Amino acid sequence: MATSVHHTSLPSPTEPHILDNAAWAALMGPHAHLAERVGRAARYPTDVSPFTALEDPADPRAWDDLAALVGPGTVTPVTAVRTVPGGWETEHSGEGVQLVDTALHAEPAPEAVRLGPTDVPEILGLIALTQPGPFLPRTVELGTYLGIRDRGRLVALAGERLRPPGWTEISAVCTHPDHRGRGLATRLVRAVAAGIRERGDTPFLHAAASNTHAIRLYESIGFTLRRRTRFMLVRTPGGQPKAEGRDG
Repeated sequence: MATSVHHTSLPSPTEPHILDNAAWAALMGPHAHLAERVGRAARYPTDVSPFTALEDPADPRAWDDLAALVGPGTVTPVTAVRTVPGGWETEHSGEGVQLVDTALHAEPAPEAVRLGPTDVPEILGLIALTQPGPFLPRTVELGTYLGIRDRGRLVALAGERLRPPGWTEISAVCTHPDHRGRGLATRLVRAVAAGIRERGDTPFLHAAASNTHAIRLYESIGFTLRRRTRFMLVRTPGGQPKAEGRDG
């Protein structure tokens, strides 16, 4: 990854950290009201978020529970894993990075507006154009989403996704191509972070390892690389093939 990295003082890599399995921690914590769970596996409703999670990715029983949860022959994203057990197939994998707020100047953005369910069609249009990551019809239920409008048109967006206890992920950061270069995304990231800090959480975020431009931007405003991650799309054993959580 051709980008600078500024490391920070965080727990030893040998010690478990809540952000190592952020989706599971969120589904067992602040997002428990959204969790669909079978034993050691959980997921969000498929119109909220595509993510599934395992209590312990090294535990074969957790994989059995995930197969029971999503069904046989189903393609589904899973987080915090690097290998799959026998009988499972990896449809796709991608490298990413996880960054945490260590020196971000967070402040409200007076021009930002709170977005809600009535804004979803416009949000989905901007997401489809800019491709920041998956966004579904009920993703706005995960947390606060802020937008900036120009002559009534939504041109920039950022919001909250995963919420492990004590942390909140900033996600869906995007700007319409016609409005880039004005610092809109940075202002929204600072504004979303201000709300996260106000309730006592620390902001963090994920980015594709190949998106070096975004990584440099996040580092320049006060985020620090914590770890490298892998996002995997896997198929459960058996059954007739079908897709699960592929939207976005």
